[in-house]
Amino acid sequence: QVQLVESGGGSVQAGGSLRLSCAASGYTYCVAWFRQAPGKEREGVAYITSKGSTTYANSVKDRFTISKDNAKNTLYLQMNSLTSEDTAMYYCAAHNLPWCRLVPADFRTWGQGTQVTVSS
Repeated sequence: QVQLVESGGGSVQAGGSLRLSCAASGYTYCVAWFRQAPGKEREGVAYITSKGSTTYANSVKDRFTISKDNAKNTLYLQMNSLTSEDTAMYYCAAHNLPWCRLVPADFRTWGQGTQVTVSS
């Protein structure tokens, strides 16, 4: 079974940048980043398939970039121009279903999460 371990969260001022990493222990077809702020539902941020196709939530498009290093089995999320609205716990998730979309129920495997806090 695939295991996911996130790292790279922290505190940053508005306008700053952070890069999150997620180390995966095995092959996955679809890997994604989700986030959840206190009192809000889990929200899809971006996904990337094994073929390199990507999709972003409108709220992060043109600010965040998802990528992966297949040799290292590691997923990344580069976050630029951060605002207080980006404050949340960020999770990476993965599955091997033959499709990829930002729907939490599709994902069988989740990391433990990494906190991102943006101060204004």
